[in-house]
Amino acid sequence: MKGSFIILSFFVLGLILGLTRFLPATLLESDFSIYALYLLLFLVGIGIGTDRSSWKVVREVNFKIILVPISVIVGSLLGVSAVSIFLSDINIIEALTVGAGFGYYSLSSVIITEFHSDTLGVIALLSNIIREILTLLATPFFVKYFGKLAGIASGGATAMDTTLPIIVRYSGKEYAIIAVFSGIVLTVLVPVIVPLLLSML
Repeated sequence: MKGSFIILSFFVLGLILGLTRFLPATLLESDFSIYALYLLLFLVGIGIGTDRSSWKVVREVNFKIILVPISVIVGSLLGVSAVSIFLSDINIIEALTVGAGFGYYSLSSVIITEFHSDTLGVIALLSNIIREILTLLATPFFVKYFGKLAGIASGGATAMDTTLPIIVRYSGKEYAIIAVFSGIVLTVLVPVIVPLLLSML
């Protein structure tokens, strides 16, 4: 959870500095977020492209494993669709856009902020951070009552990195490959699905 709290701390610090207008006027008046987005996408591409072990996992696993990330996608989008019924200020497409982050808060929130609004970007950031923290804390409960794949589904894109240790601990080492594969697929799809949904607004 240390990584999540560091990200959240930087967000809060930026919020405070923005509210107090403590930063130089040039920084406050210029929009550097699009360049940060380009850099982030570039680094994500490098990370995925150079991770040979991840690509090896994709080549070696049984074809049926693709059902895991597909189930996570369908479940996440159905879940946020149901929740959006009770939210008067967020329509179903906006809710789907937030849910399509699949726990990848650093990328999805930046995309949403840049191409929609700061408010929805903050909602995406917090909801996806909460998803990761919930996975870290509640995976033992999920596995006990919902099965070995529950932690992987809850973790979403983070199942390949930050939540992988807790998933392996409670689901078993044999589920590590499934978790990594699902996380890779979801990580690759976030920068595809989120902009696609935003284009429908």
